Amino acid sequence: MESIKLVEIFSDFKSGKDIDRPTMVRVLEDVFRTLIKKKYGSDENFDVIVNTQKGDLELWRVREIVHDGEVTDETSQISISEALDIDEDYEIGEECYEQLYLEEFGRRSIMAARQTLISRIQELEKDEIFKQYQKRIGDIVLGEVHQILKREILILDDVTDHELIIPRNEMIRGDFFRKGDMVKGIIKNVEMRNNSPVITVSRTDNDFLAKLMEQEVPEIEDGLITVKKIVRIPGERAKVAVESYDDRIDPVGACVGMKGSRIHGIVRELKNENIDIVNFTNNVNLFIQRSLTPAKVSSIKLNDEEKRASVFLDPDQVSLAIGKGGSNIKLASRLTGFEIDVFRNTSDNELDDVDLDEFSDEIDGWIIDQLKGIGCDTARSVLALTDTELARRTDLEEETIQGVLKILASEFED
Repeated sequence: MESIKLVEIFSDFKSGKDIDRPTMVRVLEDVFRTLIKKKYGSDENFDVIVNTQKGDLELWRVREIVHDGEVTDETSQISISEALDIDEDYEIGEECYEQLYLEEFGRRSIMAARQTLISRIQELEKDEIFKQYQKRIGDIVLGEVHQILKREILILDDVTDHELIIPRNEMIRGDFFRKGDMVKGIIKNVEMRNNSPVITVSRTDNDFLAKLMEQEVPEIEDGLITVKKIVRIPGERAKVAVESYDDRIDPVGACVGMKGSRIHGIVRELKNENIDIVNFTNNVNLFIQRSLTPAKVSSIKLNDEEKRASVFLDPDQVSLAIGKGGSNIKLASRLTGFEIDVFRNTSDNELDDVDLDEFSDEIDGWIIDQLKGIGCDTARSVLALTDTELARRTDLEEETIQGVLKILASEFED
């Protein structure tokens, strides 16, 4: 019974499992030669013939035929009498081929060989999976949700059926999956843990957005448009700088598509992540201006040494430039490599305004920084907002806001 199981394992093994034939044959030979060594002390005069097509194998003992009574080495010689029992046509001096059968090795040896074979197959499979997925790092993968755990979800690769992991920190904030859902992501990392391959998939990686764009925009795949840089706050906002080497192609228009047809599919996949496509340029002023879209910039002052940019906008454009929770200005800074400071344009009737820094003896520096962070760098710009709006857009408590407004308002009292 055990011999049959051993052959069954081999039959399963030969049916593929992504392991190359020479490796497969070598493993099988090793296992069965070990079996022979245990029984006969050596495997020197034995042939192990593996048939990878049929999924079976043959074991043969090869010995030289000598006269009766002249056998000096039983591992390499056989008497003519014994040889004739195997085949009556044998003659002295010839090689005698005797076929061995698994049953002859005993139940314990067969069980041990069976276990060794299973272990070796599993090791080879793991190595092969590891190599396969290492080559696919950076590729998009589609999988079915198999199991939902506290810190990660397990998905089954739609092509190979191998198990992949999406950790919670690699998922977009709006991601919510049920068992059986199909999920897209990018293969981010492949490593061996406890001798098993662990394939990590990400939906927050910048390269995931790059690959989605490549799928949706043929001009990117064809090399007519290049994605220069991507910055993201996953699930919230992203900015993509693109460039075309063909003057006839509008890179922004090509990426967005007719009536947004190309970008809409990507936005849906990324749980309504707001994606700004920006035309790349080596003109730093123009690139900063474009990166702050949808806000319209009036003027920019650059400090190349400190990599800082002072951006001036009309009052109604300030909140657009900063964005929800500062997302727009953060991403623009990361995209351009410049720290961007936003300032409001001052009109004639605002000439009596006072810079917030002038109140540093009455208002703590960290509070002033909070107000500057939302584009309020003067007393009047703060007073123009209600206490409710200030509380919503900053981390300041209501009591602190009331105190600040009182101090600032007193500056303009007659």
